[in-house]
Amino acid sequence: MSDNTANQGIPDPEGAATVIQTDYEIGQDNIETNVGPFNLDIHNPVFLVSGLTIVAFVFLTLAFQAEVGPVFDALRKWLTSNLDWFFIISGNIFVLLCLALIVTPLGSVRIGGKEASPDYSYFGWFAMLFAAGMGIGLMFFGVLEPVYHMAFSAPVGVPSPFDADGNLIPENVAAAKAMGMAATIFHWGLHPWAIYAVVALALALFSYNKGLPLTMRSIFYPIFGERTWGWPGHVVDILAVFATLFGLATSLGFGAQQANAGLNFVFGVPVGDTAQIVLIIGITAVALISVLRGLDGGVKVLSEINMLIAAVLLLFVIFAGPTGTLVSGFFSNISAYAKEIIPLSMPFGREDDGFRQGWTSFYWAWWISWSPFVGMFIARVSRGRSVREFIICVLIIPTLVSIIWMTAFGGTAIEQVLTDTGSQVHQYVIASYNPELSLFGMLADLPMSSVTSVIGVILVIVFFVTSSDSGSLVIDTITAGGKVDAPVPQRVFWCTFEGLVAIALLLGGGLGALQAMAVSTGFPFTIVLLLACYAIVKGLLDEPR
Repeated sequence: MSDNTANQGIPDPEGAATVIQTDYEIGQDNIETNVGPFNLDIHNPVFLVSGLTIVAFVFLTLAFQAEVGPVFDALRKWLTSNLDWFFIISGNIFVLLCLALIVTPLGSVRIGGKEASPDYSYFGWFAMLFAAGMGIGLMFFGVLEPVYHMAFSAPVGVPSPFDADGNLIPENVAAAKAMGMAATIFHWGLHPWAIYAVVALALALFSYNKGLPLTMRSIFYPIFGERTWGWPGHVVDILAVFATLFGLATSLGFGAQQANAGLNFVFGVPVGDTAQIVLIIGITAVALISVLRGLDGGVKVLSEINMLIAAVLLLFVIFAGPTGTLVSGFFSNISAYAKEIIPLSMPFGREDDGFRQGWTSFYWAWWISWSPFVGMFIARVSRGRSVREFIICVLIIPTLVSIIWMTAFGGTAIEQVLTDTGSQVHQYVIASYNPELSLFGMLADLPMSSVTSVIGVILVIVFFVTSSDSGSLVIDTITAGGKVDAPVPQRVFWCTFEGLVAIALLLGGGLGALQAMAVSTGFPFTIVLLLACYAIVKGLLDEPR
């Protein structure tokens, strides 16, 4: 009798009585019956510790806004400059594990068991995982990063296409363009999606195949055993809550600043803390409605709307921009990415501190802080897929879509910068650094800019909402011990405090504070993910293939 048979408590094939419950079921039952006062279905240690800590954090940050800003900034700089090697090595491990699962027999394991069938169509499934995983980031960095890396921060050895006076140096253009796009795709390609895939696969495997609750602690049963249901497991889930909340707050802060900038660009709405706080409050209210409607009635519908709007804007940029250059650029960008991915993945022996520490290590920490949220969300909608199908769809296809997006938006912006130093993109990225306006600057130099800029603002806001509501569902699941149907007041609590944390960080230090908390929660959770890699392999080896 295999371990897998015992774990699921099914009849003994030799005719004996039904196998007694193992620690898998005992642990699950302990969590399921842990109903607190006021009929709140919560896992008390995780909910109380994380909830009270978040409330205290919001209060103290708002009370001492002037004092916390420098602290957040110093924290971010220390972590990214001293632990960049750790983040980079960890990211490489996640990519290698995912690629190995595609090509080995372990990829034939089916999530949910041999007879499981998918709950969602490919379109609905892909729309939800992509909207949750990258939405606001692609809108904020899609124009900014390719132009910035080309002009300033590409790795050492690739000269800038501009001299000290801002004049173009033609012989440097081709190499700078290639490296700018390769460096951008590196940050939005295989590595971030491998991080998400590791968490999502681990959660799906131990929930749908092993019968454990859908929560981060379940991944560690092969490591902790019965202690998974005690404080070792509590600590894992609490870290997951903190990482998710602060990772989301970072993205919501980016989204609020970009939406505010877009509204100012189109309608003249003043830019400042007041407008951004009003935006966060309004969008959080919309997210609450979506949360109350649940996964199918809220998140799924909004995600599909998101994908359609994003596809329309993407096609417009491709056909209104330098179409021929973008089509050829897609293939040359893939080639540049393939050529540079190994040098960019090297953790040691490099001199490009600004790029490696200021961009790459921050990104990896940010993706890792997002991984409990995106991973659990992807796990919830991925039952019935084989591991191989799952990895391909979560790793390869989103990477290709990211390359298409960056090629269209970043490639168009690069052509605008190189052909006209008076372009608005040049003004907002190179002449003066206003990252939240970079998208709208690119659209301003294309036809129908008044219409497309409005579409851009709408897309930022809808991505904002889908991130907030799906994040609330995930945090509620973690703090409820893995239950996906917790009472409404708990969902409202977490959705509300996501917005409050974003407001507190914006007032207490702006983007620096947002980035600092994403990195600081990403560091301990990187260790959690490395242990999860071992648990995935061990769990898959016990599964029928």
